[in-house]
Amino acid sequence: MMIELQNVGFAYNTGETVLKDVSFTAKQGEVTALVGPSGGGKTTVSRLAARFWDATSGNITVGGMNISNVEPETLLSLYSIVFQDVTLFNTSVAENIRLGKKGATDEEVLVAAKLANCDEFVQKLANGYDTEIGENGCNLSGGERQRISIARAFLKNAPIILLDEATASLDVENETLIQTALSKLIENKTVIVIAHRMRTVENADKIVVLSDGKISECDTPDKLMQKDSIFKHMTELQTASQNWTI
Repeated sequence: MMIELQNVGFAYNTGETVLKDVSFTAKQGEVTALVGPSGGGKTTVSRLAARFWDATSGNITVGGMNISNVEPETLLSLYSIVFQDVTLFNTSVAENIRLGKKGATDEEVLVAAKLANCDEFVQKLANGYDTEIGENGCNLSGGERQRISIARAFLKNAPIILLDEATASLDVENETLIQTALSKLIENKTVIVIAHRMRTVENADKIVVLSDGKISECDTPDKLMQKDSIFKHMTELQTASQNWTI
């Protein structure tokens, strides 16, 4: 299910313009990564694609349908959304995962949990899948909360994945578990990932660089690395900072 943005613009009610004339296509079976400086418009694009907000100008189509003509509830049924700010409820682990699919069986919940690498930490909880996780999952670590969010997405099994790369604050072990789970989740889907670290998107099919609300580059990672691109510059800066020692 393809997503297409055509000359999309967005401005807040205050008149502040956030996006100007943004056009790109995210194809099924491909990962399209949105990268660029903070405030460049990455998150805005993902929110417009799911119609959390309506574009000020231009068109967005999903599977050939103009999303402004689609009921929000119908549209959201096509998306699994894994954002940094995971919303969890003060109920059991199982019920938090079950939010991905109303009426899912215990077996379906368990399968999704295992795919998302949740099962190991859940088995260590006092009451396993029946353990209450506290207000917004306060009894869980950031990595555990993230994996519950991914389990929901597995359960929902929607054709489009919107992913805000949320591994930034995780330890290496958690990050590896989450990256493994995500690579399974995105198979054969249309994937848009908001990337903050370049190394996590080096295998993306397409990189869209957003800067000051406009697309400044759009190509494969390999091609962008072969020229004097913003993407190459950001990758080199991050690599240098990772290797920095006192």
